[in-house]
Amino acid sequence: MEAKHEATHRDTVFAGRLAPRRAELEQLFRSLYGDSPEFNHFERVMAKAHADRPADLKRLDAAREQDPQWYRRGDMFGMTMYTDLFAGKLTDLAKHIDYLKEQHLTYLHLMPLLSMPHPDNDGGYAIEDFDTVDPSIGTNEDLADLTAKLREAGISLCLDFVMNHTASTHRWAKAAQAGDPEYQDYYFCYDDRTIPDQYDAVVPQVFPAAAPGNFTWNERMHKWVMTQFYPFQWDLNYRNPKVFVAMMSSLLHLANLGVEVFRIDAVPYIWKQLGTNCRNLPQVHTIVRMMRIMSEIVCPAVVFKGEVVMAPKELAAYFGTPEKPECHMLYNVSVMVNLWSALANGDTRQLKTQIDKLDALPDNCWFVNYLRCHDDIGWGLDEDVERQLGIDPFKHKEFLYHFYEGMVPGSWSMGELYNYDPASGDARSCGTTASLCGIERAIITHDRPLYERSIQRDLLMHHAMGFLRGFPMLNCGDEIGQLNGWDYKEDPDRVADSRNLHRSKFNWKNAANRDVPGTLPNRLWEGMADVRAMRSDPCFAPDAWVTTWDAHDDGVLAMVRQAGGRTLLGVFNFANRDATATLDSIEGVSLPRTVTLKPYEWKIEVC
Repeated sequence: MEAKHEATHRDTVFAGRLAPRRAELEQLFRSLYGDSPEFNHFERVMAKAHADRPADLKRLDAAREQDPQWYRRGDMFGMTMYTDLFAGKLTDLAKHIDYLKEQHLTYLHLMPLLSMPHPDNDGGYAIEDFDTVDPSIGTNEDLADLTAKLREAGISLCLDFVMNHTASTHRWAKAAQAGDPEYQDYYFCYDDRTIPDQYDAVVPQVFPAAAPGNFTWNERMHKWVMTQFYPFQWDLNYRNPKVFVAMMSSLLHLANLGVEVFRIDAVPYIWKQLGTNCRNLPQVHTIVRMMRIMSEIVCPAVVFKGEVVMAPKELAAYFGTPEKPECHMLYNVSVMVNLWSALANGDTRQLKTQIDKLDALPDNCWFVNYLRCHDDIGWGLDEDVERQLGIDPFKHKEFLYHFYEGMVPGSWSMGELYNYDPASGDARSCGTTASLCGIERAIITHDRPLYERSIQRDLLMHHAMGFLRGFPMLNCGDEIGQLNGWDYKEDPDRVADSRNLHRSKFNWKNAANRDVPGTLPNRLWEGMADVRAMRSDPCFAPDAWVTTWDAHDDGVLAMVRQAGGRTLLGVFNFANRDATATLDSIEGVSLPRTVTLKPYEWKIEVC
């Protein structure tokens, strides 16, 4: 009788969440798929996922329904890592949770760990089974056990949801290659080049040098298949409702294993329409809105983080509106790039402009801020702003990637180019934060003054990033000053991808020195603790007002935060010289008239 009562209560909860949302959900579904019977299947998938959801996760759902701003609090502090590089398998990672707790992490983003082909998997972003952990990393049971232990430690787990494409070894792709027309319709497959050529005429190439074109000929199938990223990643056809429902089933399955945050990979690309550039189409927002409604019904504890590498004007749409929200938060790609640009140039004007554009977005827009992640630094700066500042966009980009390659006179950086295209002159940059800031070069050359200044640069960047609207996420190893992993060049499976320069095994030997005063790991470790202490101020409340301020010195970035009648000032000197920030007060914001700063120094003051 007790079990029957519990089941009835579960059904009541599900029905209560579904009822006020069902009409919009069906309307959105029908706008894409007409009278397809797959909507009924979608409802059954949601109902089953809710029925199967573990009791502890349902309790978390209930708690977060009462605390919907949980991911916007000032104590949010994240880290991203590859499971195998950090510890080995999921079970090994679970043994290191104390290390994560030492840093007071509340958010852990594990790089893709679902079943993938080896070795060609684009760092895990080519997935052949969305429901199963890759055997090299562990099992589904290991993942569920890890998420439970992380929750107990107050840490929410984030996983990528790679919904734009599957691996060419996915069972759907295998069926398509075997000639099954049903599964060929899960992708974009064409007998000849007629339609592919029409797409290619207007659709930009993602990797024109490493993977030119948007289609790959499949000899077994005797068809052209859309592969916007790499030939072994087949783009999914979301015009087929079966694809949408199947992918949502997998997402809910992962949510029931305890995943609390999903990074929606390459979300602007997921809808393709002939005659368009297949980016940021309205149907993308329809799908993301359906995902948000689905999660609010089945698993309200779950939040979505979009990967939207687009101009600021494109970003607000991915948050939806307060009445009809989509993503909870986005990666702050544009400010990350501008932080590195400002550091190389000693000029914060473009950084300030970019921050202003993001701060001007509606209050429902929230960002995950970072300096480095698994990916490269793509120099997608705002060319219109550059021209207004008298900067040649092409020459500037060329300067930046050569600067961080260490090939510009006076550069202190040690990095590598990624995806260099000699035809267009385009390239991206790779390297760890410490190496890009000059620490590696200083160690190699035994240059003590450079060493001290490079550590200062590293900590400046982290403090500036931590002061921004949103919450900070470290790349694993940054907290101990991990340097580039040049040994990737000796591995035939990794040597072709220079991003492996900053995808190296975690240095546990160095980490053991984090409590040894004066060591590099200790100085970076204490620096990250200082960032967290800074963010404990009440001015980091979710509803805080954040803005840049004119420092009357192009080398200095000044920012102001206000909450509850309290004002916090942050000034950050990106120039390799002494600087003085001259600050104007206005009604309601009383600031010190001047703040003096040494090279790469920052100051945080309560005003």
